[in-house]
Amino acid sequence: MTKDEVFNKLNEIFRDVFDDESIIVNDSTTAKDIEGWDSLMHITLISEIEDCFNIRFAMKDVTNMKNVGDMANIILETI
Repeated sequence: MTKDEVFNKLNEIFRDVFDDESIIVNDSTTAKDIEGWDSLMHITLISEIEDCFNIRFAMKDVTNMKNVGDMANIILETI
């Protein structure tokens, strides 16, 4: 799977979780960039991503993610 394919799936997940079809995530997207992305939504988002990619993030990875680019890189390393 390529990074572009990961981002295509991530865009779908973000749009679904936040119920906003206008969301487009990129390497530098952070919680500050998306309305409603709080700690509770973060848990939901992580769960949806894990289910979609059939992976489980390590807690250290989740706490070290600074942006969606970090998330995509961890997904690529895991799948």
